[in-house]
Parts: sequence; C-alpha cells; structure tokens
Amino acid sequence: MTLQFKKVLIANRGEIALRVMRACKEMGIATVAVYSDADRNALHVQYADEAVHLGPPPSKDSYLLGNKIIAEALRLKVDAIHPGYGFLSENADFAEAVRQAGLTLIGPTPEAMRIMGSKLGAKEAVKHFNIPMVPGVNEAITDVQAAKKVAAQVGFPILIKASAGGGGKGMRVVNNEEEFESQMQMAVSEAITAFGDGAVFIEKYVSKPRHIEFQILGDNFGNIVHLFERECSIQRRHQKLVEEAPSSVLTPELRQKMGKAAVDVAKACNYTGAGTVEFLMDEKLNFYFLEMNTRLQVEHPVTEQITGIDLVKAQIRVAQGEALWFAQDELKINGHSIELRVCAEDPANNFLPDIGTLSEYKIPQGFGVRVDDSFAQGMEIPIYYDPMIAKLIVHANSREEAIARMLRAISDYTISGIETTLPFGTFAMNNPHFVSGDFDTKFIENYFTPASLHHDADTAETIVGALISSQLFASKTTTQNESTASEAEILWLKNRRTLR
Repeated sequence: MTLQFKKVLIANRGEIALRVMRACKEMGIATVAVYSDADRNALHVQYADEAVHLGPPPSKDSYLLGNKIIAEALRLKVDAIHPGYGFLSENADFAEAVRQAGLTLIGPTPEAMRIMGSKLGAKEAVKHFNIPMVPGVNEAITDVQAAKKVAAQVGFPILIKASAGGGGKGMRVVNNEEEFESQMQMAVSEAITAFGDGAVFIEKYVSKPRHIEFQILGDNFGNIVHLFERECSIQRRHQKLVEEAPSSVLTPELRQKMGKAAVDVAKACNYTGAGTVEFLMDEKLNFYFLEMNTRLQVEHPVTEQITGIDLVKAQIRVAQGEALWFAQDELKINGHSIELRVCAEDPANNFLPDIGTLSEYKIPQGFGVRVDDSFAQGMEIPIYYDPMIAKLIVHANSREEAIARMLRAISDYTISGIETTLPFGTFAMNNPHFVSGDFDTKFIENYFTPASLHHDADTAETIVGALISSQLFASKTTTQNESTASEAEILWLKNRRTLR
C-alpha cells in the first residue's frame, strides 16, 4: 500500500536536518524540527513549519531522547520520522518503538539494523553470499590467551576491532606478539566505555588500505540497486574528511564485481531504503567487506551529483511504499564529484575541534558548486556536537576539472572567527598523491604536516606532475585488476575560549 506523508518530523539537527526539510518541502510535506537549548536559534528550527524543544544541549538530554521524540510526533500528528545520520539513526530499539507507535521510520527495518549493527552479526549474515572477507576470526573473543593464538595463526600485523564499534573506537593495530595483551585490553576497555559492549574480533591488518563504499537503495518489494562507489580514504581519527565519486582506481569490471557484492550484502538483511556497504581494498585491488551503515551517509551528495538521484526523496518515496522507479542498468556515472567536510577543527593542531563565533561567513557560488550547511554569519559554533560546519561539494565533467573547481571554491569560501579544515582541503587538492589517485587511508599520516599549510605550491606545476603520475598509476592498477566532542575536548575548548 502506498502512503502519502503529510508531515514528517526530522529527529536531527544541523545541515542534514535542513537537507531533509528542503526535500520534504519540494514534495509538499510539512516538517517538524526538534532542538536543544544550544540550537534554539538554529537555521533548521527557523526553516521548519513547526519546532519542538527537547531539552538541555547534551545529546543524551535532547537528541537521544527517543521516547520524547516519538511522543511529540504523536502529539503533532506526524506521519513519519526521518532520523538523518548520527544520534538515533542506527538505533534498532528506536526504530522498533517508532513502528510500535504506528509511525513510519524513513529508514530500514529494526531487524536489518540489528543484523548490520553488529560487525560479527553482519559477517555471519553475508557469508552465504560468498562476500570477500578479511582473513581472521568471525566470533567474539574475550580470552586473551586464546586470542593470542588466533592472532599468531592469522599472522601479524593484526587488527583488534570492537564488534559494536565505529569511528575508530575499540580498534587497535598490533604489530607483534609482545604488544598483543596490552593492546587487546585497551581495545576491550575502549569498547566497553564507548558502546557498553566489550566484544572484539581479530582480523588481518590490510596494508595500504583504501576505504571504498557503495551506496545502495532498496524498496519493500525486493528490488535493490547500487548507485556506484565513493572513495573515502582521506581520514583523520578514522573519520572521513574528503570523499569523491567515482573512485579513481576502479575499473568497470571491478566496479561491477563490488557493486554486486554490495547488493548481496543488502539482500542478506532484506534491506529497504538507503544504506552504504563499506569495503577495504588492498594495494593489489583485492576488496573485503568491512561493514554496512544502515542510514544515509554524510557524503551522500557526491553520489547524488554523479547519478542525478535525490537520495533523501528516494528514502521518502520508499518509506511511503513506492517501488524503485529505475533499474540497475539505467544508472550511469555522470562526471566526477568531490566533497570536503568543512569542520571547525585546527589542522595545524592535530585537527583539534575549535569553537567560537562566525565573525565572517560567506559561501562559494558558481557553476558546479554546492554547499550543504546550517550556519550563518554571526552564529556561534556549539561545543556539544560534531564540529562539521558544512559540506563543500563540487561536480565537473572530469576528476581533474573537479579538483580545480574545488580549489577555486575553497579560495572563495570565507570563514573567520574559528579555525577550519579549508586549508587542509587546499593541501589535499594540491598534493600529487591525491591528484594521481595513488593514496590510501594513511594519507594524512604519510603526507600531511602542519607546515604543509604554509607552503602554497604552484598549483599548475603540482597538477601537471601529478597527472603524469596519474597515468602511470592508472596503467598499473588496470593491469592488477563516514562524532561528538569528548568531555575532555569540551573542557579544553571552554578553557581556550576563555583565553581568547
């Protein structure tokens, strides 16, 4: 049965709340915003048709109050709830509560969330589809001595990962047997602190790994497609800073193979709505299933740019009971898109979050430039949430043109009053390894230093040299066939603001 939503509550804040509200407005759907004390004057609150106050700034007292959000949705006669990303977006209990309340969650089922919410559960679910897996053990281990034997069998270096984790928490690289016990104890401790679950598993550490993810979309009738890949290897603290689509290293054959694997992962949990299947790729272009994110991704705009598919509208249409209106062979890659996360962070100081007032704020404009943000000049950056201010997205006919457009857009972006990742974006776009496509998740560790921000290399010379490298790298690969501030950070930021 096809529904027609008349009113949707967006259980989130910031740019993603605005992004969803704009899609709803175009579809003739009224919107309800939720907000904390810190966001009382936020743009998403001003844009919505109605707004509901949740509580004090900390997430646990506001945006994570699932029962209160559902109660307010019922009071306001809302038809559906869109969780955005972060907060409650992958909380199976919240999804179940929404369903029990007679409302529709614009997202996957609670059952799919539960399966893919556990890395071990996800591996168990997909093993029948012959999805490539990183060598290792696929069940939780708590006994240190038993785990040490497994690590020796897998072969060092190995990776200890929290089953319920994400964002690099509960994750430890172990290079040899001597450091294994201490690293495992720290991983378990981190996992318990961050997720309330100390379960960990062990797998082979992949050298020079690339982070490649596939956007998938499924309906309630068993139709699932992929909307190609995103390259997300440039990260700090296991969180992405630069994303692009398509990847510069995938051949058409490899793209087809990985795309099929992504669709099979989604089939393993009867997935509906928008989701992302993440893969790890080694230097020989072997790929391994990493995890599935059962929500919209921060970097979804680059996929929208190359496919022409509005993913938020697609989520809503699927939630209303519509079947997918296109088939896999109808999807084509159009040009190239790059996204830079513009965060209130200081790249010269280990990307430490920054706070302050946007004394000057002017976004870039022009052909092929898109900015998804939620701030205006004079507004203050809250200390309680993720430090992302905006997403700067460019689209062009080729990767080379997209890089040049991103450099222009960064130079046209004016932000003062706080430190941001814009200077890092300039560094990355000028770096020969990025331009050539010859990089991995250790890009920042291997090539970036604070001093790099003060050396404005000749852009034309850099790009010409990198393009030559790009041809060589492409030739070689062809033959080879995604947080909130911690309490410590908040304290540091408060002290820093006092000193200013």
